[in-house]
Amino acid sequence: MEEQNFIRKLFLFLFLCNVYLYCTTTEVCSNSILPGSKGNPGEVGAEGEEGRMGKTGPPGQQGLTGKYGEKGEMGRIGKMGPSGTRGDKGQEGFNGLPGLKGKPGTTCDCGRYRKVVGQMDINISKLKNAVKFLKNVVLGIRETENMFYLLVTEARRYQESLLNCKLRGGSLAMPRTTETNTLLADYIREADLTHVFIGLQLGVTEVGYTYFDGNPFLNTTVWSLQSPHSGKGDCVQLRSTGAWSRVDCGATQYYICEFVKNKSTLATSVL
Repeated sequence: MEEQNFIRKLFLFLFLCNVYLYCTTTEVCSNSILPGSKGNPGEVGAEGEEGRMGKTGPPGQQGLTGKYGEKGEMGRIGKMGPSGTRGDKGQEGFNGLPGLKGKPGTTCDCGRYRKVVGQMDINISKLKNAVKFLKNVVLGIRETENMFYLLVTEARRYQESLLNCKLRGGSLAMPRTTETNTLLADYIREADLTHVFIGLQLGVTEVGYTYFDGNPFLNTTVWSLQSPHSGKGDCVQLRSTGAWSRVDCGATQYYICEFVKNKSTLATSVL
């Protein structure tokens, strides 16, 4: 009985030893698979389908400037632009060649031409009277041999009167003779006014009164003008009586402008 138990145990021991040896071998119990030898290259596969479009990548850096292209053809003519400013007057040209000699004249019919000249003189006289009426009545201008005078019925201060006469091409009236002073005084009275500015004002003490053009006026007894050392105001006004008096330069009143006569001066140009 004991011998059978010993044999059983021995047999079990050997069995377990074989199982242990079998499980500990690398070929049976190991979980890792050893790689085999490299195979031959396979055949190229067929082209696959186009993939989906990916996201837009970031912009690249600016490239180099390319070369200029060839000059293109001339374009269509555009619309005409605005006219430019008028240029300066050119230099005077050379004299032309003399003309051909005319035909001999005939005997003058002086009687007929005398009648034409006489009628022209009559027409010129009528025209002068019409111009004089236009200046004196319609335009209200007075004149002497060398001057035109215009009474401006716009109340202004003294300095503004000087500027306005200058803008008209003249200056503030400066009567220097008794005839001119009387003419302007009548001009003021006929306009139903009492006084206006004239181109005279108080200068430095040594000089006294001074015309607008800078010439001194020393005889203060003429036309009842006050002495430079008496009265108020530094400017001078002409009254309808012909007398002069001092007035404040800041006062506003009418004034008379004067214009020098010349060939290019017209009566309408002073208005």
